[in-house]
Amino acid sequence: MRIGIFAKTFPGSDPRAVLGDVAAAGFSTTQYNMACSGLPSLPDRIDEAAIEAVRAAATGAGVAIAALSGTFNMIHPDPAVRSAGLEKLAILARAARPMGTRLVTLCTGTRDPDDQWRAHPDNAAPEAWSDLLVAMEAALAIAEANDIDLGIEPELANVVSSAGLALRLIDDIGSPRIRIVLDAANLFEQASLAEQRIIVSRAVDLLADRIAIAHAKDRAADGSFSVAGQGVLDYAHYLAELRRAGFDGALIAHGLDAGEAPGVAAFLRDLIATPDAS
Repeated sequence: MRIGIFAKTFPGSDPRAVLGDVAAAGFSTTQYNMACSGLPSLPDRIDEAAIEAVRAAATGAGVAIAALSGTFNMIHPDPAVRSAGLEKLAILARAARPMGTRLVTLCTGTRDPDDQWRAHPDNAAPEAWSDLLVAMEAALAIAEANDIDLGIEPELANVVSSAGLALRLIDDIGSPRIRIVLDAANLFEQASLAEQRIIVSRAVDLLADRIAIAHAKDRAADGSFSVAGQGVLDYAHYLAELRRAGFDGALIAHGLDAGEAPGVAAFLRDLIATPDAS
C-alpha cells in the first residue's frame, strides 16, 4: 500500500505549495481537491493552465494523484441541485485523466437539504434509492465519456450507509466503473472490538474486488471521528483485511490538521511495514 492524504488538509491555493507540503509530511499520493487550486471543489470551469499546474506540481513533488474529489449531494431533495451537481461533475471528469487520475470520488447523498454528510430519516425511503439510481446512471454516462471510474463510499449518514447497500448499488447498476472508497471508521459509530472486526471483515469480503482506494481516519470511544491511530479502530486488523483481499492501492488519511500529518504518516507507514498488519 502507498500512504496518502487529502490534499485539502494543507492550506493554500497553489498546487505546487500544497503538494510540496503533502510530500514533506511523508505522503507519496493524494486525493486532490480543486480548492487546492483556488477553485471551488466542483468548478464551473477548469482551464488548461489549471490542469497543467496540478500535473506539473504532482510530478515535481513526486506525489501521485490517486483520486479527484467530486462530491455533491446525489439525492438532494431539490432536483435542480442534483442536476447542477451533475453538470459540474462533467467539467471535473474531463480534467481528471489529464491531471493524472482516472478516479473521481462521489457522495451518494442524503435527503438533508443543508449538509450532505448529515443523516436523514428519508434516506431509507424507496424514493431516495430510486433517485440515487437515476443520478448514478447520469454520472456513469459522464464517466464513460471521459474513461474514468467513480468511487462511492459507504458511510452511515448517506443513502449508501453500509457495505451491503454499496453492493446492492453495484448490482443494480451493473457497471464496472463503480468503484469503492472504503473507510473502516465510516462503518460503525460505537462497537466492541469483536463487533467492529466483524463489520470491517464483512465489508472487505463483500467489496474486495471493487476497492479502489481506502481512507484512514478513526473513531473515538464516544462515536465521534478522530485522527487515525488516536481512536478505537483496530488498524492492524483493518490493514490485514485489505491485504487479504489483495488491496495494494492508496491509503488516504483525512480528518486531521496539517500539523498532525507527519505523525499520521509515520503511524500508517509503521503499520504497513509490520508483519501483523499485512
